[in-house]
Amino acid sequence: MPGKRFPGHQRILARAVALLALPLGSTAVQAQGSDEVLPLETVIVTAQRYEQSVNDVGMDIQAYQGERLEQLRLDDVDDLTAVVPSFTVAQSYQGVPTYTLRGVGFNTINMSATSTVGTYVDEVAYPYPILNAGPMFDMARVEVLKGPQGTLFGRNTTAGLINLVTNKPTEEFEAMVSAEVGNYDTFNQEAMISGSLFDGLQARLSIRNEDSGEGWQEAIDSNETLGEVHRTGVRAAVAFQPTDTLSIDFSYNGWRDTSDTLAAQAIGFTPATTPGGGGTPSLFNAPGLADYIANNQPRNAEDANWVSAAQRGADIGIGAGLAGDLDNDASLDAYKLNIDWELNDDMRIVALTGYQDFERQALSDWSGAPFEILVQDAYGTIESFSQELRLEGSTENTRWLVGAYYAEDEILDSNRTLLGENANVPMIRFFTTTLLETPFNSGGYTLTDALQAFRTYRDSADIDTTTKSVFGSVDWELGDTLTLTTGIRYSEDEQDYGGCSSDFNGSMLPNVNVTNRALFFQTYGAFVDEISANECNTFNPETLSFGLVESKLDEDNVSWRVVANWTPTVDTLYYASVSQGTKAGVTPVNAANISTQNAPATQEELLAYEVGMKATLLNQRMQFNASAFFYDYTDKQLSVYFSDPIYTALSRINNVPDSEAYGLDAEVTFAVTNNLTAIFGGTLLNTEVKGYTGIDAGGQPADFDGKSFLYSPEVAGSLTLIYDRPITDGLGMSIALNGRYQDESYGNLANDDDHKIDSYSLFNATASIYSLNETWNVSLWGKNLTDEYYWKAVATNANTAVRFPGQSMTYGASFTYRF
Repeated sequence: MPGKRFPGHQRILARAVALLALPLGSTAVQAQGSDEVLPLETVIVTAQRYEQSVNDVGMDIQAYQGERLEQLRLDDVDDLTAVVPSFTVAQSYQGVPTYTLRGVGFNTINMSATSTVGTYVDEVAYPYPILNAGPMFDMARVEVLKGPQGTLFGRNTTAGLINLVTNKPTEEFEAMVSAEVGNYDTFNQEAMISGSLFDGLQARLSIRNEDSGEGWQEAIDSNETLGEVHRTGVRAAVAFQPTDTLSIDFSYNGWRDTSDTLAAQAIGFTPATTPGGGGTPSLFNAPGLADYIANNQPRNAEDANWVSAAQRGADIGIGAGLAGDLDNDASLDAYKLNIDWELNDDMRIVALTGYQDFERQALSDWSGAPFEILVQDAYGTIESFSQELRLEGSTENTRWLVGAYYAEDEILDSNRTLLGENANVPMIRFFTTTLLETPFNSGGYTLTDALQAFRTYRDSADIDTTTKSVFGSVDWELGDTLTLTTGIRYSEDEQDYGGCSSDFNGSMLPNVNVTNRALFFQTYGAFVDEISANECNTFNPETLSFGLVESKLDEDNVSWRVVANWTPTVDTLYYASVSQGTKAGVTPVNAANISTQNAPATQEELLAYEVGMKATLLNQRMQFNASAFFYDYTDKQLSVYFSDPIYTALSRINNVPDSEAYGLDAEVTFAVTNNLTAIFGGTLLNTEVKGYTGIDAGGQPADFDGKSFLYSPEVAGSLTLIYDRPITDGLGMSIALNGRYQDESYGNLANDDDHKIDSYSLFNATASIYSLNETWNVSLWGKNLTDEYYWKAVATNANTAVRFPGQSMTYGASFTYRF
């Protein structure tokens, strides 16, 4: 239900506070005889930029060692949703992932937009989610930090961050080869070699290649498929210790992706194009489209459709087609240099340099039906440079850190769109034909020109961003059981933007120079100058002209964090924190009829309150972590609608002044026996927009007060069972079962039923036989074993409403050999 609270939320919060006050570390709850079972393994994290046990950090963290990641087959950032219930990943219709953590996300389609959930690889920021499209492999661990992380990590982490820590070069020689086969003609390979080249110099090289030659999405009316996977990741690292006090680490991390792009599933229409709905564009739906959607509602993940390659690839007069396969051609080359110099036993300097070079070309069909409704050829580049310098030290009662950070990004975000059968196109063509004999047709366009117009156009923007910040953090030891963590960061963020929608080789000229000019004359009373081929067709109501939309953001902010940690026993930590995080302003790249669509949204702020506990119980056989949080959100950035004089409602980014989120997070890890471990995670969440009035998808004013955030299920949980034991003197076996459940959520702010993401459950399993000397391993595995039909997002393309389904059941076998 839109805006509803989870059942008994006040009672649950009261019980949570009472629960956090219990002395769970006391011997009163320890089971007799529990010392017969081995204790849980301690996980070391770097959440505060130095190594600590995860149980000693006053923060909600879920961390997984590399061995556990392999055991559960978590080989993609998206896969972390299986074990982190508060984390969701949705796909936009330009193929860009939307990360949401505890309800805090940013619903954008743009490759150039930063996320509220920061991602870091070996402490280097990967500021754009599209940079994570490669495989995740040869990992030491993954840390998911919840809540604002702006003081130590900066770079737009209002929701939290995902810290990917890769395996480092080793002194001892080690190597590994692995091969996997599976359904959909899957054949994956992975290899690694590491060791010392000579005294003081070590190196590591790892590679993973993934190939699935058969697609899992099937066109309803043909034998075509989509879903082939072809991606390769390579990592090379060198560690050099020229002296006892100086270490230098350099690494290259790259990937290539030529996989198919995925298709959408049409389930309905936008308000303006709904047949019989009364909107003018509804009179111009492609013949047969309404019947197709009514008779082909998706029944499973495989059901999909897209326009034929012959139709979209053909040039039609002034409307150029989009030929080629529906696939990606994307690559990332990323470099890291870390210099660590110990000045003395209590002080060191760290210099961290990062650089990413990304390029993407992707041809996608988001129509959801065999009609030319929305086909896009996206092209973009990102060059991101960052430099951090910090001084770290300690005294008898403190551990401190001060530093400075600089980052500079240069981005080209563009796409060419094909939409010849989108309902809005024949509508505009019709109006153009009625205006050919008026003074607005000063260009002398013919009836043929009018009927071929508006088939294709281009959206493009050049964006340059600069971030400068200084920061500091101190851990204070106030007594034997009480510590205080304080941190602060001052940042300045600048963004220069220039972008627009533009004609492509004359396709937009008849409708822009005739129909748009006539409508703008009617609306604004101005006789607007014409545009020429390939010029911008975005109209600026202030200058009463078509042209480039330019803007500049120059913002500053302060992020801070205060955490009180109390450890009444060696096995129990209670913490209370208050923190403020910020996300820099952002400017969208839209199909912009009016310059308002490409106006920037200013920075957002999140004030977070959290209380939590971490208790090690039953003679270290059980770890129980729980937290309650409340987020006070100011100027939340959201993709919303505004009323357009031509197209009813169009997208823009806006700031929602007030909103809030609160809930409970819990994780229990329990060594039931020496052979059986159970891991449970759960999240209860309520998100709510406060007092916001905007525009709905029908272009009408709407009250969004009480509506829940996008992609924010009220209930989510995961359960993992791992059974591992010897079966002979030389062999062992393990079985890993994992399940995730999430409640319903929504893909738009109106919480409309046609944008509902139904609740779903996923079940995964791995069974292995291995040598006890860890030389080899043979596994059988499966994901989504119940073949659940679920979808990650719902969106509209100005004509049809579409779903983006999750993948159907996959299964296979793997063999790994370690030297």
